[in-house]
Amino acid sequence: MWTVRRRRRCWTGAWISPRWRVENMDVEFSRPVRVERLGAAGSDFEIEANEAERRALAERFGLVELSSLSARLRLTLLSGGLVRLSGRLSAEVVQSCVVTLQPVAASLDAAVELTYGPDDADGDGEIELTFEGDDPPDAIVDGTIDMGEAVAEQLALELNPFPRAPGAVFEAPAEAPDTAAERRNPFAALAGLREKKR
Repeated sequence: MWTVRRRRRCWTGAWISPRWRVENMDVEFSRPVRVERLGAAGSDFEIEANEAERRALAERFGLVELSSLSARLRLTLLSGGLVRLSGRLSAEVVQSCVVTLQPVAASLDAAVELTYGPDDADGDGEIELTFEGDDPPDAIVDGTIDMGEAVAEQLALELNPFPRAPGAVFEAPAEAPDTAAERRNPFAALAGLREKKR
């Protein structure tokens, strides 16, 4: 039995309530769908971020450029008020090399697999659902699932946290000779003190 708390782990590792995000932040890439309008057999969607949305997402995720972002998705109704979001995203991104700051381009193709459950905003923030899987379901906020934000968060998870340009190698600064010698002989200072006492 899962205890579902009304929060979701964002790409930075911080826990933020999905309702707080909706009410207090402008979502850069929003494609909301009302759950009540989904077909019994499921509904298919194709979404794509426009130039302004890509620019905003690039700023959010610290990218040099996000030249394309699209996804083919399917929303499927499950028992117990659950909804599954599945599909794939594709993106063309440019990041900065962590060593040289040179642009590093990458093509991403990744699965999107999420399960959503009923919101409990009027309660104490927790509900219990029977759910078999690796993670508890995310909240359906105000009867809506935002496919765009789901794709954006999955994109963030797919980004290389340490992008490097070809041939880029991090070199530690060289130590001064005397510093290196002192590190090799930690008793040098004690020896000098003993000589002074004599």
